[in-house]
Amino acid sequence: MISGLRDAASQTTRAVHGELAAAFSLEGRTAVVTGSATGIGRQTAITFALAGATVVLADRAEEALAETAAAVEAVGGTALVVPTDVSSKEAVDDLARAAVRGGGGRIDVWANVAGIIRNGLVMDLTEADLDAVLGVNLKGVIWGCAAASRVMKAAKRGSIINVASAGGEMPAPTLAAYGTSKAGVIQLGRIVATEMGPYGVRCNTVAPGFIDTPMTQRGWMDADGVVDDARRAAIVDVRSAQSPLATIGTPHDIAYAMLYLAADASKFMTGEVLRPNGGVHMP
Repeated sequence: MISGLRDAASQTTRAVHGELAAAFSLEGRTAVVTGSATGIGRQTAITFALAGATVVLADRAEEALAETAAAVEAVGGTALVVPTDVSSKEAVDDLARAAVRGGGGRIDVWANVAGIIRNGLVMDLTEADLDAVLGVNLKGVIWGCAAASRVMKAAKRGSIINVASAGGEMPAPTLAAYGTSKAGVIQLGRIVATEMGPYGVRCNTVAPGFIDTPMTQRGWMDADGVVDDARRAAIVDVRSAQSPLATIGTPHDIAYAMLYLAADASKFMTGEVLRPNGGVHMP
């Protein structure tokens, strides 16, 4: 009798594990990840590949994009590299067509991660810097949502994930262009969710806090690319002190949030903003 109970318990455990695995699986799916050359984009691509997706890698940095492809393949994944300037609608439409061709005729997940930053007070902003930031951070996300929506509407399924920032909700000096672009991304996600929900397509937003990525690492690097350890420690200490958890985030922290939104585990979520920020911002 005891043996029978153990066997029943073991079968139940296996069933539960199988259900959980299925909820977070991307097996057989195609996922586009923009900004996948470095940082959050690269780790998201690797995480999606670990979950079983064929990953379409898009970025302007072709050499770094090839490194991401190698990292995806190193974990047993399949990567399709499509160098793309997301600020160009034509380039993003080409990306979507390449993804459909190389991904078995489907796009199941589209993650708009690409982003840049230019610091400057409002009174000192140049038109070139503003155009560059809005071009990648806002226009690029709009074009990505549009391209993904067209493919997903026809399939009546799909998950669009946009990456914003705590800076899109919390005002900070010198982040006029960046913060405004990310605020726009948050509102865009809600609009796309309302437009595409009737077709079975979800759209959600991830708004990270301070994450240790090449974008933030520039704060403690010298002009020659050498890390200033004292400056790094000072910045990390300040940022960590702002969090109830007394820490800063890593690309893995954001990639796992992205996986949740990409997979069926979040099938009842749309138009939402996930804030993996260590508790720095609690609206």
